[in-house]
Amino acid sequence: MVIAAGGTGGHMFPAQALAEAMLARGWRVKLSTDERGARYTGGFPHSTEIEQIRSATFARGGLVEKVTAPFKLGLGVLGALAGLWRDRPAVVVGFGGYPAIPAMAAAQLLKLPRMIHEQNGVLGKVNAFFAPRVDAVACGTWPAELPEGVEGVHTGNPVRSAILERAEAGYISPGDYPMEMLVIGGSQGARILSDVVPPAIAALPMKILRNIRVSHQAREEDQERVAKFYADNGITADVQPFFHDVPRRMTEAQLVISRSGASSVADLSVIGRPSILIPYAAAAGDHQTANARGLVAAGGAIMVPESQASVDALAEQIASVLDNPDGAMQMARSAAKFGKPEATELLVEMVEGLAGKGQEI
Repeated sequence: MVIAAGGTGGHMFPAQALAEAMLARGWRVKLSTDERGARYTGGFPHSTEIEQIRSATFARGGLVEKVTAPFKLGLGVLGALAGLWRDRPAVVVGFGGYPAIPAMAAAQLLKLPRMIHEQNGVLGKVNAFFAPRVDAVACGTWPAELPEGVEGVHTGNPVRSAILERAEAGYISPGDYPMEMLVIGGSQGARILSDVVPPAIAALPMKILRNIRVSHQAREEDQERVAKFYADNGITADVQPFFHDVPRRMTEAQLVISRSGASSVADLSVIGRPSILIPYAAAAGDHQTANARGLVAAGGAIMVPESQASVDALAEQIASVLDNPDGAMQMARSAAKFGKPEATELLVEMVEGLAGKGQEI
């Protein structure tokens, strides 16, 4: 099979989960991505074949990039056509992001069995384009806004094996002992979390603050100032641009503050941790708000719109969780109940079913 994905961890993490599952079932798996997407392939099993295909987007860059984008995409599609013609995969699965365009377009031209998986409650541009042109659409968030005439199957969002191994891990309620907080802004960080979260933590009552240890994911350009702020305020903090052990840190956390990317919401709900979600206001179609709604409605998270994410407001919400052990435990249980740890299995069933139909043809 060929998996087409790229752009951000939000596309790549569920793709990695599917790759792990299919390899375990004896499939040969090739990932089609571009140079940017290849940065997120470190966690893929070593037996996954990585093929970098040229791709481009019309949404970024200056005039030169926009003018040359069609030519780069054309070359990418030609490269993908050659690869698919040679390999003749039983099925091609797209996870969105513009690096997925060449392989999905080539699969359509060759009339290969193909499907997409959309992580968010609102389809991204690439998946929205291909949704009417594929054999099946799997939805990670439900309900999902789909193009007219397109039916989706709610599979949930696959999570990596490192997350799945910690499904419904035991939760230690907040108390008068060392407590862990995890602050993550998606695979590429979030500046607002670096601006607002540290002073919000510093504003907590001393009875809470004295016990807190923070793991804070910050962009490289923010790392030094965030680390300095925590140090200046006597707060023990590990500040890094990217955590390779998020599953462990999330499991140990009494509270997680996060963007509401689809993968982050899936990880939180599978492990089962109380969270404060701050949706990315500029996300296309406001899809991060859509992603957060279900977990909030289930009682597993508190949503704070970016426009309302002041230091005082956030400090109040943090204290409402860390100063309420019973409430925090209930949030953890509600989050775990909302999770779909079987998402990968459901997606595997769809993939193998589609591959079987292709063989019949």
